[in-house]
Amino acid sequence: MNKRHSGISKVSFAGLIVTLGIVFGDLGTSPLYTIKAIINASTVFNKDLIFGALSCVFWTLTLQTTIKYVIITLRADNHGEGGIFALFALIRNKNNWVAIFTMIGGSALLADGVITPAITVTSAVEGLKLVHQNIPLVPVVISILSALFFFQQFGTDFIGKAFGPVMLVWFSMLTILGLGCLLKDPGVLVAINPMYAYRFIVEFPNAVILLGGVFLATTGAEALYSDLGHCGIKNIRISWMFVKTALLINYFGQGSYLINHLDTMASVNPFYAIMPAWFIFPGAIIATAASIIASQALISGSYTIISEAVSLNIWPKIRISYPTDIKGQVYIPFVNWFLWIACSFVVIYFGESSRMEAAYGLSITITMIMTTLLLSYHLRRRKVNLIYIITLLTVFLSIEGIFLYSNLHKFSNGGWLTIALAFVFFTVMYGWYFGRKIKNQYISFVNINKDPDIFRALSNDSSVPKIATNLVYITKANRRDQIEAKIMYSIFNKHPKRANTYWFLHVDNLETPNTFEYVVNHIIPGVLIKIDFRLGFKIERKINLYFREVIEDMVKSGEISMVSQYESLKSHAIPADFLYVNLDRILISDYKLPPLKIFIMGLHNFVRRMSINDVKALGLDSANVIEEKVPIVIGQQIKMRILRVHKDSIG
Repeated sequence: MNKRHSGISKVSFAGLIVTLGIVFGDLGTSPLYTIKAIINASTVFNKDLIFGALSCVFWTLTLQTTIKYVIITLRADNHGEGGIFALFALIRNKNNWVAIFTMIGGSALLADGVITPAITVTSAVEGLKLVHQNIPLVPVVISILSALFFFQQFGTDFIGKAFGPVMLVWFSMLTILGLGCLLKDPGVLVAINPMYAYRFIVEFPNAVILLGGVFLATTGAEALYSDLGHCGIKNIRISWMFVKTALLINYFGQGSYLINHLDTMASVNPFYAIMPAWFIFPGAIIATAASIIASQALISGSYTIISEAVSLNIWPKIRISYPTDIKGQVYIPFVNWFLWIACSFVVIYFGESSRMEAAYGLSITITMIMTTLLLSYHLRRRKVNLIYIITLLTVFLSIEGIFLYSNLHKFSNGGWLTIALAFVFFTVMYGWYFGRKIKNQYISFVNINKDPDIFRALSNDSSVPKIATNLVYITKANRRDQIEAKIMYSIFNKHPKRANTYWFLHVDNLETPNTFEYVVNHIIPGVLIKIDFRLGFKIERKINLYFREVIEDMVKSGEISMVSQYESLKSHAIPADFLYVNLDRILISDYKLPPLKIFIMGLHNFVRRMSINDVKALGLDSANVIEEKVPIVIGQQIKMRILRVHKDSIG
């Protein structure tokens, strides 16, 4: 196992510090805008607003973040990995609805990755305007985001080491600032009583709309689950105790300040209002650093989501780079520059954080609902007590349903943007996943053990020009004794391809994240060999590299010889040549599909334009690849045959 796939799982002080930087960036920066968003959405400014809002924030963090995610959902790990796609891989019965729920949740989470960097960095930079009014907000935010996205291609190994210490400073600052206000007026702590939350929801004017602001306090909870594989469940749970304490102290500190400034509360950002005047500038600098870390976490999370989706065949194959040896750190150019353009558009279009708050939270609510449904299905498959599952569904779907209804009020004020982005992502996933399923329905397999002599005969037939010493095909056949009929068609029918040895490489995409092994099956020793690569969904697909390692192992064990078989080259110990054949299946116009399948295949073919081919996706040596198109054969009953007539019977 290489370094890239070893994570931080043991509890240590260093591990806890790293966890602060990796996992809690999004959740940790929510005090920048949560209370301000609630105030901005309210038309009534009194103690009931403050007490009710704080009570809702407290119980949202307790029920939604602590109980649902930290206590329950983190246990649904896939060999240490978390996130909605890891959960999908964990569910063995992947029916269509399970796949659709996963696509909806993943798409909404990606859409959230667009709005989060924009609102977080903008909220932080707005603090600098309290010191220097003439700071050009939008250009500064765009510059910070541009630099952040530009440096992604080089990896974050160096600056990543500073994430934990910076976030430790951030959470310490939240605690100290909050305590400074709480010690002056601790009476606000009575808002912990859930009756304040109940009365707020039932009695306060426009409470349903205000809950959209409350929800911002927990928007990073889904990212917390996605980062499970980076830090381990124990480090996350222990760190959360410190993080939650710091967040609540700061929230209640903001509330304490507002109780004593009811007349001006509508015009201030309480996060900066609780700072001493001399500390506003350094506080804004620390906030900006924390917001950059939070943005980095969302950007890296978007890369991880897409790379997992590609491995699970839910997203088209695109170029994925690994800039460092840090576990899970990938770089996807297409995603990076798309996010940069989208984030820049959000900043320019909305202009300030208070307007972005209207667009924030709607998409992530949908992700949380999908996670609840998938988690319940997973627990049911594991035969967990039905009463426990029903209770989980009832409690959390009720909470998330209320938040969804609240956030739907944001749709016309900006929520449409994240929903539109989520719809685009979902369309890509749906077309790719179900289009592949339709194509796979028409794959026919043959048993190569039934007539192996045909390979031996072609290999020895000197009347057929030799195309290569070693001819390599990628096969989708899971059984070791099978290959696709299209490969037989390519070898024996389309253009007979004579070779000394035929290699069939099969990639077994496993539900586990980090499995990294292969199996060799000598069907005809020296003539027909099948290699099964058993790869977890976190393992990069570098089949050309892995195949070379397999060849090296087989040469060392004496199973094969890799010296050229040509007499003029053998005496000079020249290595044998290899040629890959990449087959592209196309649907020809002779066959008609049902209307729904026609629509899905049209969508699939459109989405396919953004995909790279198997040669690039599997890391094959393009200099040694030939590509062929083979038809997808659909068995259909012929209703009418054309009739032959003789010339003398014509007019």
